[in-house]
Amino acid sequence: MAIKNQLNELDYLPAINVHLLERRISCVTVPRIVDAIHAACVEDRKITVAHYNVHSFNFSMQIPWFYQFIQSAEIAHCDGMGILKALQFMGYNLSLKYRASYTLLLPKLLENVNQNALSMFLLGSKPKHLETALTNLRQQYPNIIVHGHHGYFDKEDPRQNQEIINKINQTKPNILLVGMGMPIQEKWIWQHRSRLNVNVLMPCGAVIDRLAGLVPDCPEFISNLGGEWLYRLSREPKRLAARYLLGNPAFFFQLALGKFYAQPLRVEKMGYMLNGQKQSLDEPVSLLSPLPQGIN
Repeated sequence: MAIKNQLNELDYLPAINVHLLERRISCVTVPRIVDAIHAACVEDRKITVAHYNVHSFNFSMQIPWFYQFIQSAEIAHCDGMGILKALQFMGYNLSLKYRASYTLLLPKLLENVNQNALSMFLLGSKPKHLETALTNLRQQYPNIIVHGHHGYFDKEDPRQNQEIINKINQTKPNILLVGMGMPIQEKWIWQHRSRLNVNVLMPCGAVIDRLAGLVPDCPEFISNLGGEWLYRLSREPKRLAARYLLGNPAFFFQLALGKFYAQPLRVEKMGYMLNGQKQSLDEPVSLLSPLPQGIN
């Protein structure tokens, strides 16, 4: 097709679900994720775009509701080298193109949102940092309609939650970025998803602080070598020491046990539904969902 011929085919590698220790990981390239988000917006669908990294994988093994949340997400993409290395350890090699960290995803997503004059809502960070992030976004991406609210409110207070939900719904954003740290952000989405009038919900960690210029991106060559966690740890040792120095060995221990005692990896093709019709994987524009059972 003419459209596909103009695209870098490596960016549109087949979309697949890989079940690692019964955790469904959406191995999808960044352009496909952006296409899926765009399709949800223009077709007025609601999807959750979550992500798997070592940290979230550990949470999925420890917290039942977190497992349910991330398994229910329409997309749970591979965020970083740790998951790709884990799949390689289990005997399944994938291209680096399947790495879809926010460092790679966010710029492409913002370009698409700006190009199509879509809207966003940022929920999270401190009030002053949120305002800086909103200002920066409006200056760099003038076509994006963006609003926000800080993350310093009582997540257990029904009244405060309802006020924020009302504020979000009044602006009717296409995309809601929730950056309150893991697993708080996932729990908030899990509890309130049904009441939010948005197309795409994305737990996003420190993305709002990154937009405010507080968190620098990891250099690409370090990230490509799988050293992003060391880079992050060196910059924020107090906050991230437990996450990496305890979490990484725990993750490897689970993999080692799984290598010898768990079910082997299960791999499934992914397709997408467009206007209620199953579409071919050859088309790049997609809203990703597993193909019905029995369809290859």
